[in-house]
Amino acid sequence: MLTPTLAETLARTALAGITREYPNQILHAMASDADAGTPRKLHPAFYGSYDWHSAVHSHWCLARLLRVTGADRSGHPGSWQSRAFAALDANLTATNLAAEAVYVAVRPAYERPYGQAWLLQLDTELTLWRHDDAARWRDALLPLAGNCAMHLTNWLGNLTHPVRTGVHSQSAFAMSLAIDWAHTTRDLATARTLTRRARELHASDPAWSFAFEPSGEDFLSPGLATADLMRRVLAPDEFADWLTRALPDLHPDSPHTLAPVAPRDAADGRLAHLDGLSFSRAWMLDAIADALPPGDPRTPHLRTLGATHLNAGLAALASDDYNRTHWLASFAAYALTRTDPVSPG
Repeated sequence: MLTPTLAETLARTALAGITREYPNQILHAMASDADAGTPRKLHPAFYGSYDWHSAVHSHWCLARLLRVTGADRSGHPGSWQSRAFAALDANLTATNLAAEAVYVAVRPAYERPYGQAWLLQLDTELTLWRHDDAARWRDALLPLAGNCAMHLTNWLGNLTHPVRTGVHSQSAFAMSLAIDWAHTTRDLATARTLTRRARELHASDPAWSFAFEPSGEDFLSPGLATADLMRRVLAPDEFADWLTRALPDLHPDSPHTLAPVAPRDAADGRLAHLDGLSFSRAWMLDAIADALPPGDPRTPHLRTLGATHLNAGLAALASDDYNRTHWLASFAAYALTRTDPVSPG
């Protein structure tokens, strides 16, 4: 479903964000006046797109679109492909990323878990992309990725209970991206640790009802994100049994089913999260269906729900409001190109 026109739209939206320094929301702990700085000074690589995590996943969005479309540097100078290569060249330099790594090294809670998980997703994408430029960018990114992996893994290891929100603090979504990163980079020790933690936190989950979803500012589903995590760590038959117990509302006869929800005021950045919820539900429903054993009666229902949510999300892309555009293209790209990372050969 990723047409050339849609790929260009998503790429140009991401490009407009990562080079736009203001408006900007800085989450920055300061010990003295010396710690003050502009977004570009504090974050020379990820200064745009309103906030750090959106800048990170907008860079991921460009890398993903370039990879899945088979782009190279031979395009017209004004093409989105050429502009994307130039933007990644400009931001993902060794100097810029070294500064980002130093910043995060001494701030273990910075952008944890959401931004750190997306940073690992960017590293995952550059690992999967067999391209000389991607290898060079990844070399520069490695110290920052290492810091994020350490901070995120330590935090997940210390959680006594999962964080079941529909926003940035959610633990299941971050753990899913971290597991994908660990498998792709062949960090098997981290993969085993996170798999064990997922089981410890969620294997005995009681039934979750979609009657409590969504909250008014969600861009992630607590119920679906947990299932999207568990399908990564359970065998198909075991996962099917877990899903029956933990998410009974995914049965087509349940009185509490899922439907897309549009924000009443899309100019309100937090209310506009509901547009992203349509995309994240779409990719999670599709992934859950993929993980079920052949012939599972829930699969057609999940496919239909996923398509309905995907179409609702795509309709929201028509907006040019920066409250949406600074991040929504990444969610669209993930939903349209969702594949589980595969360890490089």
